[in-house]
Amino acid sequence: MMAVDQTVAGVPPSLSARVVGSFAYLTIRDRLPTILTKVVDTIHRNKNKFFEEYGEEGIQAEKKAISFLSKLRNELQTDKPVLELMDGLQDTDSWNQYLQRQQGQHGDQESVSWFKSPWLYVECYMYRRIHEALLLNPPISDYDVFNEGKTQSFFESQQAVMILCTYLEGVTKNIEELSRPQLLEHFNKLLQVSLWGNKCDLSISAGQDNSQKNSPIEALSSLQPFILVNDSDIVWSTLTSVQRTGQSEKTCAERVDIVLDNAGFELVTDLVFADFLVSSGLARQIHFHGKSFPWFVSDVTANDFQWTIRQSMAANHKWMSKSGAQWQSYVKKGVWIYHDHPFWTQPHEFCDMAADAPDLYATLREADLVLFKGDLNYRKLTGDREWDHTVGFSTALRGFGPAPLCSLRTLKANVQVGLQPGQGEKLTSQDPGWMTNGKYAVIQFYNPKSEE
Repeated sequence: MMAVDQTVAGVPPSLSARVVGSFAYLTIRDRLPTILTKVVDTIHRNKNKFFEEYGEEGIQAEKKAISFLSKLRNELQTDKPVLELMDGLQDTDSWNQYLQRQQGQHGDQESVSWFKSPWLYVECYMYRRIHEALLLNPPISDYDVFNEGKTQSFFESQQAVMILCTYLEGVTKNIEELSRPQLLEHFNKLLQVSLWGNKCDLSISAGQDNSQKNSPIEALSSLQPFILVNDSDIVWSTLTSVQRTGQSEKTCAERVDIVLDNAGFELVTDLVFADFLVSSGLARQIHFHGKSFPWFVSDVTANDFQWTIRQSMAANHKWMSKSGAQWQSYVKKGVWIYHDHPFWTQPHEFCDMAADAPDLYATLREADLVLFKGDLNYRKLTGDREWDHTVGFSTALRGFGPAPLCSLRTLKANVQVGLQPGQGEKLTSQDPGWMTNGKYAVIQFYNPKSEE
């Protein structure tokens, strides 16, 4: 029987839990059931709230959702076959077709199951099934089971948020007078704050407190040696050399897209960076891409995006509330635009996007630069495969390149490409957990135009 995913010559197989003891195996065996248990606990803890809002109907929905999720946890832990979705949503057919595609790669002898299928697929599938558990049980269908963790992360990072907003105020108040080198220095700092903001990921800690409590600016110099690939100079030159016909010699990007990762502190770092890009004249418009339903414990939804701006506006801190008001103004004026597309909450590698979500691919092609935040986006960019560390980023993207793009990612999964020869081996000998412990990061750039 043909090994899964080795259908394309030269493309390594997907990471999966087939290898006992691997990070994928430990994630599926330990971390995912822990997350499901916390989801069940959260729903159960809120049953009084459901009763107050919906009466007996709310209690029945709570019981059914918990029963569904307990069954799901059992399917996962006993390596049962992956089941089709039954909720009839807009994306249900796409998910079920993807399952058929996986089954085709497995062959007839073996079902698509939790421990034998690509880790990326089954992990995404778990979050889609959590969504299904709620959708099939109105009136609690819209309940965000991860909301408590996301809001807690935001409030516990308040000190760091205030420091960041104060820094932003210092930069923007006389931004017109800054020289190019000064602007570049602030750009690098805020890009790196956004990069390290990605450490605050609740899905990696299975929902444990992961908030930012120290000064994000002061920490940067000590974190510098842990950036394994740093293409920030190319990101800067991409933004400052966009030539558009009919414009004066002062160049700037018309549009930067940010594919978001986590709510809480990380989202604030992204908003601060986006504010800097606009107020410095480096970009005219920012398009944010979030998730259309609660995903990977702490990912940003439209509700999280709006809530974070409202909370910042209402803060009892001069520069934080001023920043919040500025962000709200950008949204109202259409300088900042938030999108969510079903593709972001599907299991596809990004090299499938042009075929499976051509409308989204066309949207990203409008950007002068696309920033992909975080680990899951990196896994989808590279297909979450067993690539050699020295394989080029462009090779691992397998044809994905709607626009110049950059991954801002702290490493929390064992896929990493684009390293120098020997760099991976040296890291393994010094720190065996380097790919998964969140200590290391990359700012990794690719420009499809450079290959034309």
